[in-house]
Amino acid sequence: MEGTTPVPIGAEASCTDGVCGTVSRVVVDPVARAVTHLVVEPHHRNTPGRLVPIALVGATGNEVRLRCTTAEFEALDPAEERQFMPGTTSYAAYGPEQAIFWPYYAKGGAEGGRGEFVTSDVVPLGEVEVRRDDDVHAADGTIGRVEGLVIDPGSHHVTHVLLQEGHLWGRKEVAIPISAVTATPDGIRLSLTKQQVGDLPPVDIDHVTA
Repeated sequence: MEGTTPVPIGAEASCTDGVCGTVSRVVVDPVARAVTHLVVEPHHRNTPGRLVPIALVGATGNEVRLRCTTAEFEALDPAEERQFMPGTTSYAAYGPEQAIFWPYYAKGGAEGGRGEFVTSDVVPLGEVEVRRDDDVHAADGTIGRVEGLVIDPGSHHVTHVLLQEGHLWGRKEVAIPISAVTATPDGIRLSLTKQQVGDLPPVDIDHVTA
């Protein structure tokens, strides 16, 4: 897969002035089959993950390097929001019109006693998330879990889905062409059978580069 770049989900991400977090998921435009953002979770979990536009992503592989400082990274749009849920045990007197949204960070550590919240991901309209360990379904059954994606560094188009090691052939990773992906809700669904996936050659994601 000459000229392509792996994006292993779970890789460490670094800004120009230091480590900023870990890639937790990838946001994809399902029509263009192109990566639009990476979600990077800071190592200090009192702040939300950030939506990192793909234009800010430099080298990828075991480490993802971002073209921004840590201060610029922290100013990016949050990838999560917390919704206050009225009518819960603690706030039964509140009505639906009084629901509010809170960022996913505490202020002085005092947020924990404010009530009951549900955290949800923020994804740009019309786009979908791909997470590490999402199920991969062949045409005749579940076959493994997502390890990452392979993209064209020029167009940011997804070229392959990496199947996580430990699937039923015991090989390291298998790269599945994006043309074989038929849907992404509830995991990755393929037009290939288990046997056809099994016949694909194994790859080493550390070397899926130009």
